[in-house]
Amino acid sequence: MQVTKVLTANATQDGDGVNIRRIPGFDGKYLDPFLMIDELKSDDESDYIGGFPPHPHRGIETFTYILKGGFEHQDQMGNKKAIRAGDVQWMSTGSGVMHSEMPLADAEQGLHGFQIWLNMPSADKMRQPQYQDTTSQPAPNFTNQKGVSLKALAGTWQFESHQLASSLQNLAANGAIADVALPAGENISLPALKQKKVMIYIHTGAVTLEQDEIFEAGKLLIIEPSSEISIHAEKTAGVLILAGDPLDQPIAHMGPFVMTTDAEIRQAISDYQNGFFGAL
Repeated sequence: MQVTKVLTANATQDGDGVNIRRIPGFDGKYLDPFLMIDELKSDDESDYIGGFPPHPHRGIETFTYILKGGFEHQDQMGNKKAIRAGDVQWMSTGSGVMHSEMPLADAEQGLHGFQIWLNMPSADKMRQPQYQDTTSQPAPNFTNQKGVSLKALAGTWQFESHQLASSLQNLAANGAIADVALPAGENISLPALKQKKVMIYIHTGAVTLEQDEIFEAGKLLIIEPSSEISIHAEKTAGVLILAGDPLDQPIAHMGPFVMTTDAEIRQAISDYQNGFFGAL
């Protein structure tokens, strides 16, 4: 497995003072079709208690995955759902969504989770918004005899003799995401994925690749297309594997809006100011 680029998540804040680590990709240079990977990880309530009060989106898909703790999601479409450890939530915001994500009052053991943004094809950016979560259809998971597990968060994955199909199958750009847990001293090998962009984000511990390179938590590894995935963990480790097909289209970005042209961004701002996105 050949790594073509290594990126590092940097500390920043978003929402109402929520401390996160972020890898941005709004320039389209390395992450396409993904736009941003945010990791929220803290046992200190003050790092995340402000949450993400009501705000709009247009032109993107948001993907939220919780490892520990939880958020309550609410949007103008009428969805109101508690997302807890192991749950996934996906929104294809399309022409416009107003939503909030606030930490659950009963989640007292800290928070560890992700919000990942995917870009949408230009032709789909003004379609009707969609919402789906896995609270009633949990993400399928397989753990082998050595304790290595793969959880299919989105898309369909092949792990040894098991095909794992998430209920989330409609992410933009053939997007697929999996969470892999590796006990100390164990490996995982996966066949090459069909998507042209494949990335590995280390969220727990550290991993070693075939070339004996060691990468710590907070690193994003972009790997050569069409190559097999092979990861080793000297100590307990966890990684997200993200895959998708680059859209290779212009990106116009301002805050919660991602469109193709500056004129579309101006229209999004105008529509929001005029109440197009509704209210919670």
